[in-house]
Amino acid sequence: MDLRADVVVLGAGIVGVSAALHLQERGRDVALVERAPRAGMGTSYGNAGLIERSSIYPYAFPRDLRSLARYALNRTTDAHYHASALPGLAPFLVRYWFNSSPKGVERIARAARPLIEHSLIEHERLMGAAGATGLMRKVGWIKGFRSQRSFDKGRRDAARLDGLGLDVEELDASGLAEREPHLGEGMVGALHFRDPGAVSDPGGLVERYAALFRERGGRFLKGDAATLEESAPGWRVRTRDGWLGARDVVVALGPWSDVVFAKLGYRLPFGIKRGYHMHFRARGNAVLNHPVLDADGGYLLAPMDRGIRLTTGAEFARRDAPMTPVQLQRALPKARALFPLAEPLEDMPWMGSRPCLPDMLPVIGRAPRHDGLWFDFGHQHHGLTLGPVSGRLLAEQMTGETPFTDPAPYRMERFG
Repeated sequence: MDLRADVVVLGAGIVGVSAALHLQERGRDVALVERAPRAGMGTSYGNAGLIERSSIYPYAFPRDLRSLARYALNRTTDAHYHASALPGLAPFLVRYWFNSSPKGVERIARAARPLIEHSLIEHERLMGAAGATGLMRKVGWIKGFRSQRSFDKGRRDAARLDGLGLDVEELDASGLAEREPHLGEGMVGALHFRDPGAVSDPGGLVERYAALFRERGGRFLKGDAATLEESAPGWRVRTRDGWLGARDVVVALGPWSDVVFAKLGYRLPFGIKRGYHMHFRARGNAVLNHPVLDADGGYLLAPMDRGIRLTTGAEFARRDAPMTPVQLQRALPKARALFPLAEPLEDMPWMGSRPCLPDMLPVIGRAPRHDGLWFDFGHQHHGLTLGPVSGRLLAEQMTGETPFTDPAPYRMERFG
């Protein structure tokens, strides 16, 4: 039996669930289609848990020769690459490097700022409605530095946030020790970014949002986004319960979005950055009060409900290539020297993929060549941060409201 909805949202990660909630609030009958049995089981589950209110400036591609030479050796903790994947990633990487010029970074920061500035507001509203406020602590995060040189650079980078209403506190070694008494020695100083929220269970937060969607009458269906096809008047996709048709469809598939947009003839310089994490028990009575980034070590420790989560930087590889958790192996001795980690709480590391575009901005809006087709993907390192606010912006466009910010910087047409 065929099913109908006003809107089908493909993908039940933080981005898709948030878009579904915003459309639902505006009176649309929405169905979420997901291949996994639950929401938030992909990239939305495996991040550092930060709602990054302070990251207005993007993760730019390094342009200085010192950094490029270091990464070329492929021995660092914060970045790793598969040589076999580089030819396919080349169009993305070249444009990523080009957009990472000083002028490019300033332009991108201006475009990202409206989304970042509304990110925490939109999350807090949804958390309140979903009964999930207990999953977030407004403690910010700490960026620690092992050398004076890197500390000075970190302070220069943070100075770009002056005048933007953000609270960044500089800590010397003793100040860091007061804030995190169980950290080991080795940090010369730190910056405490106090505005972001720290989520103790990112996957659980997405599940709470999905539960709110269902409580409000939304349908959650298991299906295969690759079966999407045009079907007048609109679109249809195969689900376990039959074909599901709708006038509008939203592609919010994160790193799998190309499964749909490429099939429909859209060509984007789409790239993947993979990442890994593992949870560890803290040794003895040690407590980690904030997420802590070891800026020189290239890893982050985050206190989660399940334990201390050790997360890695970026791995440039094919999305579906076998996992190669060398960054975790490199990070673990450094992390144990910084904080007393005991045994791992999983047998295997988790691996996920970040959907990336070379200008470090997502695609949010109408597909230029297909009526009723909408895109909401490419959030890079900030899917958890930007899910609710990008869902709002998309829903405002789809329902004819005046958008809270100009959507032009996020249109697909920017890629030609």
